[in-house]
Amino acid sequence: MARKPRTFKEKFNAKHGQPLDTSNSISKIARLSGISYKNAKKIFEKGEGAYFTNPESVRKSVTSPQQWAYSRLYASVTPGSKSSKVDKDLVVRVKKRNT
Repeated sequence: MARKPRTFKEKFNAKHGQPLDTSNSISKIARLSGISYKNAKKIFEKGEGAYFTNPESVRKSVTSPQQWAYSRLYASVTPGSKSSKVDKDLVVRVKKRNT
């Protein structure tokens, strides 16, 4: 029996039919989740900034600003997460905007 996805990255990969440990680029996360690359990059940059401006919130297992930024991006494109609420203005689905 396969284990249940625990992290936002694993939830994202499970939703898109990828192995749970697959790493994705910013552009691939944007494309698969249906948001613009520009907005995905903004979320990523907010994550990098948070790594430096709020170091006490960064878990000890996180070793780089990019790792923290990817975590924020995966969380932001996961409906119901705290990050998806914080970044809701940036997690605008491209399809909705074009209709």
